[in-house]
Amino acid sequence: VLGNRHKLISSSCATGPALEGAQIAFGMRAAPGAMERIEIDPETKEVDYKVIGREAWRKYSEPKEMKAKGICGSGILDLLAELYRSGVVVKSGVFNKKALEGHERFRTNPDTKQPEFVLAWAAESSIDKDIVVTQKDIRQIQLAKGALYAGCKLMVKRMGLEKVDKVKIAGAFGTHVDRTKALVMGLFPDCEIEMIESVGNAAGDGCRAALLNVKKRVEANWCSRNVEYIELTVEGSFQEDFVEAMQLPHMTDKFPHLKGIVPDEILNQ
Repeated sequence: VLGNRHKLISSSCATGPALEGAQIAFGMRAAPGAMERIEIDPETKEVDYKVIGREAWRKYSEPKEMKAKGICGSGILDLLAELYRSGVVVKSGVFNKKALEGHERFRTNPDTKQPEFVLAWAAESSIDKDIVVTQKDIRQIQLAKGALYAGCKLMVKRMGLEKVDKVKIAGAFGTHVDRTKALVMGLFPDCEIEMIESVGNAAGDGCRAALLNVKKRVEANWCSRNVEYIELTVEGSFQEDFVEAMQLPHMTDKFPHLKGIVPDEILNQ
């Protein structure tokens, strides 16, 4: 939903199951052992992470203490942002083979013959195998984030706006989203990071408000009747917007609020 004091518009886009861990080689639900936070050092390309069920990050732990099992939704969002910010992948999402040449974490899978990047070694996992991210995994995440960004951009254009002032992320999943990394990967248009907020289970809060307050029921009824819905699939520019939005953070749109967060040489690729 996008709106101001004069108008409300909405749309819906299918991001697919990638952000929930499906179609990702080591994707999983948010359960003990799932990597929920990921950071990659831009210089060394070494990976630090935190798993559900353990407070300490990898760098403060012994390998056998981590018991990593896979990557959940919040970790997947962190992952794409960190791969880009650290220079492991380029703007298009392809592995930066020049920067990774000779690095032990970057290799070709002997079975699939496809490139992959090791996030956690077998000694750190509870499944006795290396946990990796593949080029196919990266593409699946790009497809999801590209659809979401394209939907946002179409609404911004429909409203005749040049930028958004605030971003509110609703839903239980939204409470686990790192707002800076969401902006780094280009999940939505550029915005001041301080103006990006997770609001939790907004649908549940709205139901409670409507049950307890008659005025809120009237307000909800007015909103439902006056919000304009955009069907993205019939919008002529959606496909072009979608393709452009698959790049990190975007093919052409500028992200001035990422200055100082993403190195200039990466942001200006």
